[in-house]
Amino acid sequence: MRIFLWLIALFVAATGLAVTARFNVGNVVLFYPPYRIDLSLNLFILLALVAFLLLYALIRTVRNARKMPDRVASYRQQKSERDGNQALRDALKALYEGRFVQAEKAAARAEVVHENAGCAALIGARAAHAMRQHDRRDAWLAKIGSDNAFRTARLISAIELLVDDHQTKAALKVIDELNATGTRHIHAQRWALKANQQARNWDEVLRLVRTLDNHKAIHPALSARLRELAYEDLLSAHPHDAESIRRVWQKIPSDDRKRPYVAVRAANAFNKVGLHDNARQLVVRALSEEWDERLLRVFRDSAADEGSPALLEQIEQSEEWLNRRPADHELALTLGSLCLKQKLWGKAQRHLEQALLGETDTDLAREAHFRLALLHESLKQPEQAAKHYRECALLSRP
Repeated sequence: MRIFLWLIALFVAATGLAVTARFNVGNVVLFYPPYRIDLSLNLFILLALVAFLLLYALIRTVRNARKMPDRVASYRQQKSERDGNQALRDALKALYEGRFVQAEKAAARAEVVHENAGCAALIGARAAHAMRQHDRRDAWLAKIGSDNAFRTARLISAIELLVDDHQTKAALKVIDELNATGTRHIHAQRWALKANQQARNWDEVLRLVRTLDNHKAIHPALSARLRELAYEDLLSAHPHDAESIRRVWQKIPSDDRKRPYVAVRAANAFNKVGLHDNARQLVVRALSEEWDERLLRVFRDSAADEGSPALLEQIEQSEEWLNRRPADHELALTLGSLCLKQKLWGKAQRHLEQALLGETDTDLAREAHFRLALLHESLKQPEQAAKHYRECALLSRP
């Protein structure tokens, strides 16, 4: 419809010009002695219009010719940017598809564009790392250099790749550099946790676990396992004297002290250095929070000397627990062992035999038979002692 209207307007204008020119009888005389040119007014107007159009075209041509180098440069730049952006998209797509060779090649094409250089270097580094090309990976990261816009991205990527490659010292060095920038976001702390775990920096692992727990940024099962590994190393993996064990124990938060796996390792550590009173106290506190049979084994190992008030307190405490848990075989074994040490022969035999009733735990049954054998030896009953020694030996066979 629009074109149709334009055609009508054009025909009307042409008709008007034709009618006007037909009745225009004016002349134009161009006189330059000795020359004289007579033209009709219509022809003069036509020639003037043509001359104007030619002059306009000439000026436009000259101006376009002068701007041509800039236009060519702009076109080439735009084409380079389009190609670079396309290469960047291709590199990212290839990286997530697992085509790392193509990803690195596309990243090399994309880095031609200055604005894409940082992103292209990160993609190239990850692709090279996936192909175990560590020199090329480091070269890609080095290309980012001191670019502040990509500094944090470079540092976190370097930490991830170094931790994945188990280059722990290098990863910790980069973590220190990242911490110097004041970056403390969750993702960085997760990777710092992995690096310190590899380096067995358990104090820092515990600090990071607590921080991530506060932000609910770590799974509870993983948090518990990391705490267990940390406390196992701090309390039992290295030799300690009594004072160092106390210092380590005092550094543990009160909530963690109640956890069975912490209490078990701490009690074992106290027992090794002869701090049996401390071991018994923390076991009793831990069992009041959560019942765990592992704590009972440590409680047996921390038994006080024969005839001491502490041993009698242990027996009373065990009897109180057994009244609340009469079917607990581990607890019966514990009470029987303590009574055996106190030379309460009848109670010891009764509770040790109770521990064997219907028990399927081989280790528990073997220990119960061994203690019964010791009891019968003390009572000068060699036949019964030999019987229990034989049962203990059978349970010890692989």
